[in-house]
Amino acid sequence: MWKFILRRLLLGSVIVLCGTFITYAVIRLMPYTYVENVARQHAQMPGAKSYQVWLEQLNKIYGLDKGIIPGFFGWIKQIFTGGGFGDSWKYTIPVVDKFKSVIWYSIFVNCVTLVFELCASVPLGILAARKQYSRTDYSITVFALIGISLPSFFFATLLKYVFAVKLGWFDSHGIVGRYYQQLDMFGKIMDMASHLVLPVLTLMMMSIGGLMRFTRTNMLEVLNMDYIRTARAKGLPEKKVLRRHAFRNTLIPLVSYLSFLLPAMFSGSLIVEQIFQIPGIGLTAYDAMVSGDIPFTMFYVTFLIALTQVSLIIADILYAVVDPRVRIN
Repeated sequence: MWKFILRRLLLGSVIVLCGTFITYAVIRLMPYTYVENVARQHAQMPGAKSYQVWLEQLNKIYGLDKGIIPGFFGWIKQIFTGGGFGDSWKYTIPVVDKFKSVIWYSIFVNCVTLVFELCASVPLGILAARKQYSRTDYSITVFALIGISLPSFFFATLLKYVFAVKLGWFDSHGIVGRYYQQLDMFGKIMDMASHLVLPVLTLMMMSIGGLMRFTRTNMLEVLNMDYIRTARAKGLPEKKVLRRHAFRNTLIPLVSYLSFLLPAMFSGSLIVEQIFQIPGIGLTAYDAMVSGDIPFTMFYVTFLIALTQVSLIIADILYAVVDPRVRIN
């Protein structure tokens, strides 16, 4: 097991390196950069140097006068020689410090979403499999297809328009209200909870449909196995058959699906946080990308790629938990 984990970590490191290089190259090839914006602002000041002079000086300061490959390896060298990921050009503070100040909002929102999503999609998927081709199955399938088909930005805008603008039930942006500091502890919790309803619903709809369909498909496959018919022939109660025999075997492919769910939610929160103005890592990264902030963008992409690799390794380990055959092999 330890040799397997070490091998996966080495492979994951190579994937992270390749992914960050592609991202760096794409950012460097963008027609609009942070440096050009700053140079243009400085050139418009009274008595300032020309735009081209400012651009050359700033490119030298930020290390953009080098080629893509030397610039990328210079960024790698900075990380391993104690310089970290550098300072954010837009936020003018170390990238890691800015990340620490905003990541907890995204973690909280995504963890709440994941809990509600699992509590809703897995039971509904099992219910649809138990009542195959019934009205319940068709209703759940239609709901799942709607969730899969709707783009996140469209669904978020629709929720915001209906429940925030028209009905006024929830605030349209932010994570706390205007009078948050004047509330007691219970009032603060309820105020934050009311602000999270629409973002959590949007993030749930991005994944709940696919997870329900995946659970239903795998549950149907397991229910048609011979050992399930044998368990029923022995007279075991249906609930015991589903819980002890069918559901545990359904978990094996489900673990694989969940390994991609957490990274997808963090990357998907970029759009949701921008629409609802939640000050998490998604909104922060979006503003950094729009501004051409290479250090913060590189850190955010590295974080997502590394998170994906860690999720895959955890999924491989969980295989051994839910399937004894993996432990034997």
